Amino acid sequence: MRKRYDAMTVTEEALAFPCEGEHLFGVLARPELPGDIGVVIVVGGPQTRVGSHRQFVLLARDLAAAGLPTLRFDYRGMGDSSGAQRDFEVVTPDIRAAIDTLQGACPSATRVVLWGLCDAAAAALLYCDETHDRRITGLCLLNPWVRSEASLAKTQVKHYYGQRLLQKEFWVKLLSGRLNILTSIGELLRKVGQASGPVRRGESLAFQARMARGLNTFAGRVLLILSENDYTAKEFLEFTATAERWQGVLARPGLTRVDVAGADHTFATRQWRKNVALVMLEWLRMRVDV
Repeated sequence: MRKRYDAMTVTEEALAFPCEGEHLFGVLARPELPGDIGVVIVVGGPQTRVGSHRQFVLLARDLAAAGLPTLRFDYRGMGDSSGAQRDFEVVTPDIRAAIDTLQGACPSATRVVLWGLCDAAAAALLYCDETHDRRITGLCLLNPWVRSEASLAKTQVKHYYGQRLLQKEFWVKLLSGRLNILTSIGELLRKVGQASGPVRRGESLAFQARMARGLNTFAGRVLLILSENDYTAKEFLEFTATAERWQGVLARPGLTRVDVAGADHTFATRQWRKNVALVMLEWLRMRVDV
């Protein structure tokens, strides 16, 4: 399919490619005049290459219109791809296969930027940590996932329960008897205990440490985009401010942070999605020397 998106004609092409005995499917948005940087959109959570609110479709078209060939694809076990479903910690082979396919289809794209939202951002960092792939010259990370029981509880205590005390609705329910105060206090104390207590052996902190190591050792440029109204983003900031392995990582040279005012986790409005695309294009022009 050919269509003009703002700057130049974009061709969208369905691609099938192998990954460890399975077949992955993706869609390549190919610009009329592709440059030397390509983008691989890594999918996060139990979703497909379309993305929430068609975000991945629209983003790929915007990037391709600016001369950036962009591939969005389904992991093994998701969408149209074959195989067993798997989580973000074990998709390095899928990401590598997508990068190989992008460069095979667009040989001019000698440099690659990985784009990921939520646990896809985590997957991109884990990929860098595991492979040190020199083809990756940029990372665009949105609301990265660093979830643990303790970090979630800490975020809820600070950002949810604290705000509830300032809401008129809370006091109306309390004074009218519609709120069980003992239950609410018990829940708050439980969360405080989880937030302040030691991390239990067996919690999945290994991936968080590897994320930090991947980011700290990555030689390219990084764009960190955070939504103002998103608990995952707040949890990321809370966790990285105190976790030992993350100390100083977000202050590393070459990392640019942008907060999108009012945005939720998946950038549900057209304006928020457009803001993400514009911020990324501007960052690419200035930071990765498109």
